[in-house]
Amino acid sequence: MNRVIRVLGAAIVVTASQWATAGEPLLERELARLAAASGGTMGIAAIHLESERSAYLNPDMSFPMASTYKVPIAVQLLHRVDEGELPLDKRVEIEPQHLAPGSGMITTLLDDPGVSISLHNLVELMLLISDNSATDLVLAEAGGAAAVTERMQTLGVDDIRVARPTLRLIDDWMGIDDPLEPGKRSREHYQAFYEAVPEARREAAHMAFEADERDTATPRDMGRLLEQIWRRSALSETSSALLIDIMERCQTGEDRLKGLLPEGTVVAHKTGTIGRTTNDVGIITLPHDAGHVIVAAFVKESNLEVPERERAIAEAARAAHDYFLFSKAD
Repeated sequence: MNRVIRVLGAAIVVTASQWATAGEPLLERELARLAAASGGTMGIAAIHLESERSAYLNPDMSFPMASTYKVPIAVQLLHRVDEGELPLDKRVEIEPQHLAPGSGMITTLLDDPGVSISLHNLVELMLLISDNSATDLVLAEAGGAAAVTERMQTLGVDDIRVARPTLRLIDDWMGIDDPLEPGKRSREHYQAFYEAVPEARREAAHMAFEADERDTATPRDMGRLLEQIWRRSALSETSSALLIDIMERCQTGEDRLKGLLPEGTVVAHKTGTIGRTTNDVGIITLPHDAGHVIVAAFVKESNLEVPERERAIAEAARAAHDYFLFSKAD
């Protein structure tokens, strides 16, 4: 009996013999085919959690994490909570020197002195709307970048490396050598600084950023980290559930992992974007109790616009979704 499956919006007829012999190499070939649409280099980990079947594209290549590095930061922060070192209701004062450029609401709405926010709310701002100021505050409370990387090594995901706060990371990407003075970290000041950097220096900074091993991850190890979060082996049951719940409410990247999935599909995920890099990593819940699929999708060195990169990620996610929904383990 033939089957008709939907892959990337197209109906494909698969013969009974093809279906019986299809394995993860079939999905890997499809992911490799789709990667060309990213306009750059694409890396993917796709893991069906219940059967432990997996498919990869460039699994051990390093990719800039951009804001997906907020997942390992959250893991380290919540580990400290699990260890009794920090309460989630601890309030953190917001000062002008804490304001970072880029996405978020703290820089634009809460830039006056006298504001304090709980750690719990900072983690939510970091993951829900990718707030960079919240991220740097959470990173400090987590013990700093070295502590996050050390925690990743303890969890056996050595190829996830966190090295800089977002403030320094963005400065490096922009080619800004000298940090701005406290109180001068508005979007407008950063835009002026960026525009003042000579074009040749900006381009050199972008190229150096893409070659930098700092704040990078491999698709394989990001997939492993997400798996440990889902299996409750990286954090306590309470912290794992909290992290997954926040990631399920992520408000960014609607056109990435979620872009071509059936309406209402639950996806716990985190996006990341900087320069020629566009990412989305998360856990997709399949319908009909068919399980869960991790997809960690990274695109780097792309010369296409962000929407086109997002489409490539969405197509890869839909391919993994359909493959693991319709193909069963032997």
